[in-house]
Amino acid sequence: MAARCFAAATGRARRRACAILSLAAGIVLLPAAGGDAGDAGAPTTSLAKATGRTLELGSYLAGHHAFRTRDFGAAARYLSEAVAAEPGGRRLLLRALIAKLASGEAEAARALARRLLALEPDAPLALLSLAVGEFKAGRFEAARTRLATIGGRGPNAFTVPLLSAWAEAALGRYDAARAALPGTGDNAAFAPFRSLHGALMLDLAGRAKEAKELYLEAADQAGRPTVRLVQAIGSFYRRFGDAAEAERRYTAFVAGESRSPLIERALGDLRAGRPATPIVANGTEGAAEALLDGARMGLRARSIEMALVYGRLALELRPDFPSARVLVGQILESVGRDEEAVEVYGSVNRASPLSWSARLSRAAGLARLGRDEEAIELLRRMADERAARTDALSRLGDIFRNRKRFAEAVEAYDAAIARIGSVEQRHWRLLFSRGIALERSKNWPRAEKDFLAALELSPDEPYLLNYLGYSWVDQGIKLTDARRMIERAVELEPQSGAIVDSLGWALYRIGDYDGAVEQLERASELEPLDPTVNDHLGDAYWRVGRRNEAMFQWRRALNLDPELDQVPIIENKLARGLSDI
Repeated sequence: MAARCFAAATGRARRRACAILSLAAGIVLLPAAGGDAGDAGAPTTSLAKATGRTLELGSYLAGHHAFRTRDFGAAARYLSEAVAAEPGGRRLLLRALIAKLASGEAEAARALARRLLALEPDAPLALLSLAVGEFKAGRFEAARTRLATIGGRGPNAFTVPLLSAWAEAALGRYDAARAALPGTGDNAAFAPFRSLHGALMLDLAGRAKEAKELYLEAADQAGRPTVRLVQAIGSFYRRFGDAAEAERRYTAFVAGESRSPLIERALGDLRAGRPATPIVANGTEGAAEALLDGARMGLRARSIEMALVYGRLALELRPDFPSARVLVGQILESVGRDEEAVEVYGSVNRASPLSWSARLSRAAGLARLGRDEEAIELLRRMADERAARTDALSRLGDIFRNRKRFAEAVEAYDAAIARIGSVEQRHWRLLFSRGIALERSKNWPRAEKDFLAALELSPDEPYLLNYLGYSWVDQGIKLTDARRMIERAVELEPQSGAIVDSLGWALYRIGDYDGAVEQLERASELEPLDPTVNDHLGDAYWRVGRRNEAMFQWRRALNLDPELDQVPIIENKLARGLSDI
């Protein structure tokens, strides 16, 4: 049975499920109840049935495992196979439906939705899936009818009424659309979204005065406006002859910390005299906007599956929606689905202002997947494409540094820093990164200069304080300053095992071995699998006379894959201990 199961398995999740099922092979291969042990046909029939049942269970278990690991593409395949073999089962149908929607297979999902509705006529997600299909087909009355039967719980409480309102708007019934807008209940965070969508509907209707009132109401309710709200208001002012007010709002936004390529593009278009367009051109695009807001709400509620479903449905209605593509990519990235995220980021339209950040994210995903040369080639092309930007070169340096190609990392960081006109506070991280690459390249004078320059720009960065302080301690120089800096880093990040380790090592280097043991024991509790922490604790134990414990810590450090140049040092300590001081 195990051989049959593995021969039929086509993916890692199913192979794992088959391994579990093979334990039960002695049971599933028994003849059917009432069969004659001497009947040659009975075992064969039972074997065929048992094999089919095993494969069905394999798909079921593989699908659930894939679902738990957020591999929704695999979950959709396996659960669909299980559904095909076992047509009933409301919960199985629902999970298969979620997997199909989350993996972007909306058309196939609608077939499952119809089957689920036959068992549960008010299944919310099935109704939503079909309503989106009606929107896509331009059947807005049918969409509104389906949406009217969905209960209002969770993300649906706001998003479903909003979709109903957009169905009314798509039918040209703008007063009915406004009346259908969802209430905010006890959640004040919904208020700016409600006002913004109302403004977008009135804007489409050509009712400029009412639209303006709602745009301004949304801005007041938001306090700190979102990118989408600033886009919408700026577009409105530009189209209705108040370019100065649009520019004021754009510049106020980009002058703050919330810089956005979308607003920067809008500002550039305004100054170049290019015409503005509404952010929503029709009812279907409005529904996609509502689904995107639902995805963001799902993320805030930490409902990853539903956030992804809403994001995918937004793309079903508006495939050329860069904001939705980027959000879907970010969701996939956040749950470790880098293959899918890389694909989604790569599909963002190059004409979109979001394309640049999507390509940077794609390069990072490629690097996480071990596809370094693809990431490096992409970042080099980007660096050549925009000679004034530093981010592609900085990311390139990060990849080289993470792969311990330190000389190449320094070269990339040098090129990035050469593009900076005047160094500002936000550049501290770039100097810090180059300093690390220089230090690992054994160029301490340049590295120290970068660390000090970065510290001058941002004096309370705990990991910067720690790195410079530890470097001094490790070299046995500037120990008083080093201790002060590391103590400050511990104040800022008291739960960082690496930083607490640095403090313990600083105390060790100045001869306070009892203090070193106290700090290094705490560091080992915070970072029990760090070879350096265990090695340091072994040294401190030796100095206070706890020799057996020291040997244990050194052996542990050696088993935790230390840096290659540390292996002979630790082995020597295990053989000879530490020399007397």
